[in-house]
Amino acid sequence: MKDIDEDALRVGHPETSAAGLTAVAVALQRGLEQAGPVRTARSLARINQRGGFDCPGCAWPESNGHRKAAEFCENGAKAVAEEATVHTVTPEWWDAHPIESLEDKTDYWLSKQGRIAEPVVLRPGDDRYRRISWGDAFELVAEHVNASSPERCVFYTSGRTANETAFVYQLFARSLGTNNLPDCSNMCHESSGSALSPTIGIGKGTVSLEDIHDAQLVFVVGQNPGTNHPRMLSALKECRDRGGKVVAVNPLPEAGLLHFKDPQTVSGYVGQGATISDEFLQIKVGGDLALFQALGHLLLEEERRAPGTVVDRAFVDTQTEGFEAYAEARASIDWDETERATGIARAEIERTAELLAASKATIVCWALGLTQQPHSVDTIREIVNVLLVQGNFGKPGAGACPVRGHSNVQGDRTMGIWEKPKEEFLAALDAEFGIASPREHGLDSTETLHAFEGDAVDVFVSLGGNFAQANSDTEALEAGMRRTGLTVHISTKPNRSHVVHGRTSLILPTLGRTDRDDKHPSGRQFLSVEDSMSMVHSTQGRLEPVSEHLLAEPVIVARMAAAVLGEDHAVDWRAMAEDYDVIRDHISRVIPGFEDFNRRVRQRNGFQLPNPPRDTRTFATDAGRAQFTVSPLEYLEAPEGHLVLQTVRSHDQYNTTFYGQDDRYRGISDGRRVILVHPADLEALGFADRELVDVVSVFRGEERRANRFRLVGYPTARGCAAAYFPEANALVHRDLVARESNTPGFKALTVRFVPHAD
Repeated sequence: MKDIDEDALRVGHPETSAAGLTAVAVALQRGLEQAGPVRTARSLARINQRGGFDCPGCAWPESNGHRKAAEFCENGAKAVAEEATVHTVTPEWWDAHPIESLEDKTDYWLSKQGRIAEPVVLRPGDDRYRRISWGDAFELVAEHVNASSPERCVFYTSGRTANETAFVYQLFARSLGTNNLPDCSNMCHESSGSALSPTIGIGKGTVSLEDIHDAQLVFVVGQNPGTNHPRMLSALKECRDRGGKVVAVNPLPEAGLLHFKDPQTVSGYVGQGATISDEFLQIKVGGDLALFQALGHLLLEEERRAPGTVVDRAFVDTQTEGFEAYAEARASIDWDETERATGIARAEIERTAELLAASKATIVCWALGLTQQPHSVDTIREIVNVLLVQGNFGKPGAGACPVRGHSNVQGDRTMGIWEKPKEEFLAALDAEFGIASPREHGLDSTETLHAFEGDAVDVFVSLGGNFAQANSDTEALEAGMRRTGLTVHISTKPNRSHVVHGRTSLILPTLGRTDRDDKHPSGRQFLSVEDSMSMVHSTQGRLEPVSEHLLAEPVIVARMAAAVLGEDHAVDWRAMAEDYDVIRDHISRVIPGFEDFNRRVRQRNGFQLPNPPRDTRTFATDAGRAQFTVSPLEYLEAPEGHLVLQTVRSHDQYNTTFYGQDDRYRGISDGRRVILVHPADLEALGFADRELVDVVSVFRGEERRANRFRLVGYPTARGCAAAYFPEANALVHRDLVARESNTPGFKALTVRFVPHAD
């Protein structure tokens, strides 16, 4: 396998419908190529099924009722194929590939080499990874950690980590004495939690899958479900089939926002497929705050015209605070500025407001298009305002729905993976285990980047993920990681973070979601996950692991903790490694909502965690009521000669995992270093379609540069551009973040283009 030549880029017409026969064919092809017919059939038959394993891709929920035989999407099948592959990366492979030879390899190439078969180490002065025993690996971790101090050790977590693993991992960090627990949520939905917790009393969504079906109106904002959460399209289709309406808000006219060809129905193979959006608002990047302020204004205007028809006064008066200040702030609007901020005509916004005013049950869904801008938290608060006006909490078909990305990223936070833990959680943890957890806040992902740059990290442990590719300011991040004393990666496949290693580096290969986990005195084990809608259920792989040297994540973490903290530590790490029921019993006594965990997780559908706004229409804020808020109007504007650029994922990737080099829905093939720009903007800037350029970002007078990108004329919003993540991450200054959440500003870059000169 060799890298794709970027000059081989092919550009076709964007598609206007998602899924269909092509999605089925691609899913099967990838499975057969990677895993063969038997492993592919065995895995796809059990994905997202009761008693099976949870898809290692997105966190979209499964139905509590009937489930289809194929409860997966194209990208879920690709994720399974990547993990179920029969190709392996052995110590002999590492011996034949010195680090220098891997420097220019893409993550796509690295991933295609296969599953890591044995633990390996790269020591100071060596030029390649070499075999190491598990025992020696854990002793090496203990040597480095114990030679350092807790505040200089960082424990990063990917959203793929199961509940039980996450709980043991945070217990290890806090037993050591640190809250340095950055995770991928810091880089995606941290803004959602920062906005929701103080306004509705919980940092999670407040809807169920059935609510999506029953809604009269669903907003899909800053989200591309056709690629990132394809099974959501079935739910949106079900909503429209029941008479509901869907409004899509996005700078790009994504295929999945337009039409859906359900491959499990006859109609999915003919015509354009089912219409998904009744209205498509092509908003400018960063204009969502202005849009929802305008919608709030129009709702209040309609209430003034027809009192009692829009505002749910009983709910507002008894369950909320701050309505009068909000109503005063939204009493007037500057339509010229609103149109400039959003790029949407007033008539379109008014038409959408009519749908909103008429709806008695509205859900607003959003994803990273809203969470990765300087004013992201204010934008999500404004969405909460609009939902509160009509009482859209605690009733069927209504609520807030941040759609989480990686499977179990929400569960990891529930399990305590957070650098700012609450006192109630720490007190319960200490009481259960007889430890003294630290109270000082730790490092989030952005602060970890700064710590790397300041040489303030001695040990960096990564439980899954690919931190070097996931975060911003790539050049500074990679340089800092290379200066770290020890990097430890608990991984399934090679990635870029293994190449930009610390002075000493360990790669510890782990079982995946699809793998059987049965090397325990108590027999075969299972784990659990929490989906986007707070359902907790089991996940258990059945495939034969590709190597006898793989260990399960809970075992790796527990054995690492025992090596570092000693066998006489207060926590019985061995017991948890041998039987995951022991972990779940501990969780049941520490985390509210998990009482009787071991019995309830074995129920047919698992169980749903408590959610006061949804369950009882109550709000656990400081004041005991939901909070209206007032934010100033803010939006993104680029100076003359510049555009506002957002990073996006292609259809052939999930986060930092790459399934291929194509983006079928957008018509892009055999290349990723592209910039999507409206043809009129290309002309105004003096550039031509397919011209080769270098991209320069500007932030607070500092410039970042990324070379050799192809400009592609594309129907994005005017004044805006899009590039793939993580190729464009190098352009994101480490201080370009969302206020309050500290999430990197991947949707807020100011860029210009310079003709590339070889």
